[in-house]
Amino acid sequence: MDLLNTLVDKGLRRELPTREEALAVLATSDDDLLDVVAAAGKVRRHWFGRRVKLNYLVNLKSGLCPEDCSYCSQRLGSKADILKYTWLKPDEASEAAAAGLAGGAKRVCLVASGRGPTDRDVDRVSQTIKTIKEQNEGVEVCACLGLLSDGQAERLREAGADAYNHNLNTSESTYEDITTTHTYADRVDTVHKAHAAGLSACSGLIAGMGETDEDLVDVVFSLRELDPDSVPVNFLIPFEGTPLAKEWNLTPQRCLRILAMVRFVCPDVEVRIAGGREVHLRTMQPLALHLANSIFLGDYLTSEGQAGKADLEMIADAGFEVEGADQVTLPEHRAGETGGCGSHASTGCGSQADTGCGSHADAGCGSHEGGGVCGSAAVAPSAATAAVPPGAGTATVPAAGEARTDLVAVRRRGAGTDLAPNA
Repeated sequence: MDLLNTLVDKGLRRELPTREEALAVLATSDDDLLDVVAAAGKVRRHWFGRRVKLNYLVNLKSGLCPEDCSYCSQRLGSKADILKYTWLKPDEASEAAAAGLAGGAKRVCLVASGRGPTDRDVDRVSQTIKTIKEQNEGVEVCACLGLLSDGQAERLREAGADAYNHNLNTSESTYEDITTTHTYADRVDTVHKAHAAGLSACSGLIAGMGETDEDLVDVVFSLRELDPDSVPVNFLIPFEGTPLAKEWNLTPQRCLRILAMVRFVCPDVEVRIAGGREVHLRTMQPLALHLANSIFLGDYLTSEGQAGKADLEMIADAGFEVEGADQVTLPEHRAGETGGCGSHASTGCGSQADTGCGSHADAGCGSHEGGGVCGSAAVAPSAATAAVPPGAGTATVPAAGEARTDLVAVRRRGAGTDLAPNA
């Protein structure tokens, strides 16, 4: 296809596609899907080889959020039966982080529900960051705490944070349909604050909330302009008890086309498959590794993910390798660049001069979101806790497009519980 040849050429040159080209990727047929994946895969391998960065979420404070984000199980008025607990102590958070790092994660993402942190909250998280860094040498830490006030990003950076996540989620024109307690501009402002403080900015989207192709292209083009180092792509999992509980709009093929479009628009940025991959990509997850260079390991904020061991086996079986702590995530040219999809002054990303940030997950509640967004991060029951899914051993095959509520499992282990985490 001439379209795909053009997009590969542009991706190798870091040239922005046209809106029409991005829309055309989303409009390709299932017959052309493997060609789309192969083309975007060339761009992914050019900038990131066959490395897959692993990120691990620690939910520092779960539930009881005052914001009304429609996708979120922790939202104001949510009836989702999720874990609810107040702040983890620094040692508890460090213990949870250590489980993910032992499983192969390179970055720990610290998330807390809420509109945004108070100064006392920043003090609390700063101590947690210091504890994690002291007890786990070489770890990257990303914070996701919601809307930031002046000076808070700088304080997190001083405490040792490498990155900050705050997703745009959807297009500016449709944002009011998803959230009313804060604005799209509020989110943009927080990403700017993270940039200005020298943190590696992480900002992404949620697909599957009823948006149009135009909305998806709008938010991805906005992300390119915003210039994050990492773009997490979440796929909505409709949690029972939330306003979007009936929104089952995604197929594995649709998810692959979305990931390919993001890769073409942001060719040299860490693209992360975040919440919902197990539910919507299902057996097609290995193909998505040809498009994204980063995933979350194990569970998400309020939902369970694929077993960590299964993640590692999937990566190896697909011919990829886990990115090591001594490897820089982002391409070297992004160190001093001022345009394109992500640029910062340093050897990796952000303004860090170590193993390179730029990968960050996110997911959160209130005004953040991300890798396993609150309420949209539900995932398939882990092999560690759910041995046989409903219908196993029978000839029943779900119909195409059928709501797979059987794949949504609320997290009952790890942070905030006495059970071992899934890593």
